[in-house]
Amino acid sequence: MGQLLRVQNFTVSSDGYGAGEGQSLERPFGHADPMALMAWAVATASFPNRSGPGGSRGLDDYFTRDFSHGIGAEIMGRNKFSPHRGPWQDHEWRGWWGDEPPFHTPVLVMTHHPRPSFTLSDTTFSFVDADPATVLEQARAAAGDADVRLGGGATVIRQFLDADLVDTLHVAVAPVELGAGSRLWTSPDELLDRFHREVVPSPSGVTHHLFWRR
Repeated sequence: MGQLLRVQNFTVSSDGYGAGEGQSLERPFGHADPMALMAWAVATASFPNRSGPGGSRGLDDYFTRDFSHGIGAEIMGRNKFSPHRGPWQDHEWRGWWGDEPPFHTPVLVMTHHPRPSFTLSDTTFSFVDADPATVLEQARAAAGDADVRLGGGATVIRQFLDADLVDTLHVAVAPVELGAGSRLWTSPDELLDRFHREVVPSPSGVTHHLFWRR
């Protein structure tokens, strides 16, 4: 099948929002509580920033453990990388993740305000002002023989869906309503004209939606 463009472990609220309104340095998810969305992954044994032993096994852990498997590059939107808007005022901001980002691959950040690339640990961030198809072409070149992960946020995923570039999606639906913010869908049924879907509930309370091209 060649290199796939995959959405993995992207979490939305029950009303379809991947993040709330009013993103800021202090609130990366806007008015949404990130733990209400991401508790299913944070609680697993394989969560990369786990500070102690323990953690759940089972389905949620499988998806968390599989996050980086077969991925050679990531595409993300600027608002996943940064709370800043408009032209970059300086280049000191290097993302939310500290000196060792969790990606371990080249990352292409889509933005209308490019800036020089930089490397932290084994992750190189490049800033690209281009349409989804062009960005995907660059990401595939950076990924070698591996797949490309489309990391989000919801607006960027919609852009790639609307351009019919996404091959597989794994979306975890959390049992919380946000009411406003960055929306992936009104209903997951919107994708059924182009994708097969399996729906798998988890004991943690989230429901995993798995989509692949028809």
